[in-house]
Amino acid sequence: MSVTTPAYDRLAAVNRRLHHLGHLGSIAGWDQAAHMPPKGNEARTAALAELAGLMHGLRTDAGLPDEMVRAEQEPLDEVQRANLREIRRNWELANALPSALVQRRTLAARRCEHAWRTQRPANDWKGFLGNFREVLAVAREEAALLSARSGLPRYDALMDRFEPGMRSDTVSHVFGEVRQWLPDLIERVQARQASEPVIQPVGPFPIPAQRVLCERVMRLLGFDFEAGRLDVSTHPFCGGVPEDVRITTRFREDEFLSSLMGTIHETGHARYEQGLPRGWLGQPVAEARSMALHESQSLSFEMQLASHPGFVALLSPLVRETFGDQPAFEPANLHRLVTRVQRGLIRVDADEVTYPAHVILRFEIERPLIEGEIEPEDIPALWDAKMQELLGLDTRGNYRDGPLQDVHWPEALFGYFPCYSLGAMYAAQWFAAMRSAMPDLDARIGAGELGCVFDWLQTNIWSQGSRHTTDELAIRASGEPLNPAHFRAHLQARYLPA
Repeated sequence: MSVTTPAYDRLAAVNRRLHHLGHLGSIAGWDQAAHMPPKGNEARTAALAELAGLMHGLRTDAGLPDEMVRAEQEPLDEVQRANLREIRRNWELANALPSALVQRRTLAARRCEHAWRTQRPANDWKGFLGNFREVLAVAREEAALLSARSGLPRYDALMDRFEPGMRSDTVSHVFGEVRQWLPDLIERVQARQASEPVIQPVGPFPIPAQRVLCERVMRLLGFDFEAGRLDVSTHPFCGGVPEDVRITTRFREDEFLSSLMGTIHETGHARYEQGLPRGWLGQPVAEARSMALHESQSLSFEMQLASHPGFVALLSPLVRETFGDQPAFEPANLHRLVTRVQRGLIRVDADEVTYPAHVILRFEIERPLIEGEIEPEDIPALWDAKMQELLGLDTRGNYRDGPLQDVHWPEALFGYFPCYSLGAMYAAQWFAAMRSAMPDLDARIGAGELGCVFDWLQTNIWSQGSRHTTDELAIRASGEPLNPAHFRAHLQARYLPA
């Protein structure tokens, strides 16, 4: 006798439709960032706002609550119940916000991001503020509505959209501990590296050759080019859908490592998307569990794997074949280059030791910004003070390499930044679990046997989608919920070995 689940099936059909519409929106957004001519922005922004309104209407359909109640009484299996949990969560989030606000957010963010592309190189903070005030006003309105519905503080209500279950008090505690040991670690690592000679590569490095190298490394990392592609944008990102993953990077002729490592980072995101459970696609349970878990995949690829001496030895011949032989490309020197710790202004170019300082800085500004404790005009002074405190760098008057450097605030992605460092902590935890299960992991990486890494991630992270809560997934994968001690231990072992 077959089991019937009519209410659940109707909910699943709505979510398949949302998945298809989201597919179109993702590709349109990718095109807007990577290929669209500038004069197309207003029309594209209006179209995406219309699409956002349509999807919001589907998510907030008045009949869905009754369907969810009926579905609860149906004979669902474990995956279906997990999917129903995610459907209910998405419904709660959507119903906290009126459709007009969702469309206004899309319009404000798209306009601000489009203007930011020219305002950043022009160091035009004053011009940026004109659009940004509207973006912030919408974000604060969203935060207030989400907070009223969930009972969470306003910043937490925004962060919960990216990292379900995470709270800012927890982030503050974790980041507070990092603040205690990070400055000393940076000092000690830089002092140690000062005595280690490093040869700088000699350019120029033609952009077509860089692209070929990036694509070769993507193939080495298992990226499926039948289900995705590489392009160029102002700010590197991974978008699209599991069936069609779009990643972007950016190139400079005077150096090649930032584009290469950035591409590896985005390939980690892409492999997660390509590895999500295909049998559940179109449903919330088939989506990535959280953005910290997503960042744990990009950082597993970029920091844990690509900065591993064994992997760098695999990169070395590819780099020499691409740009010609020179001493800088020898494996030992190349490894020193990719693990060089330097205080810098740009987050996306930061090494893994100084990177947490950049994230802490942004968290400590955007939390009070959303809570209304500070205003946009206060950001530069706070940025300058925290950059000096955390990294000892002077950013006064340099908005381009200061608060204008990231796309997140123009796009109203408040609450996302903590996910980067939480992701680095999860990545260290995943590799600690791999080494426990495979004591010869480092030797296998050096031998080019990367499949063991991908298989572990596929089994424990990618294939699980949103089947479990974040803590449950972490416990199943590694035996414990998030434990930041693994991140500190990783940095100590890599940069200050006994």
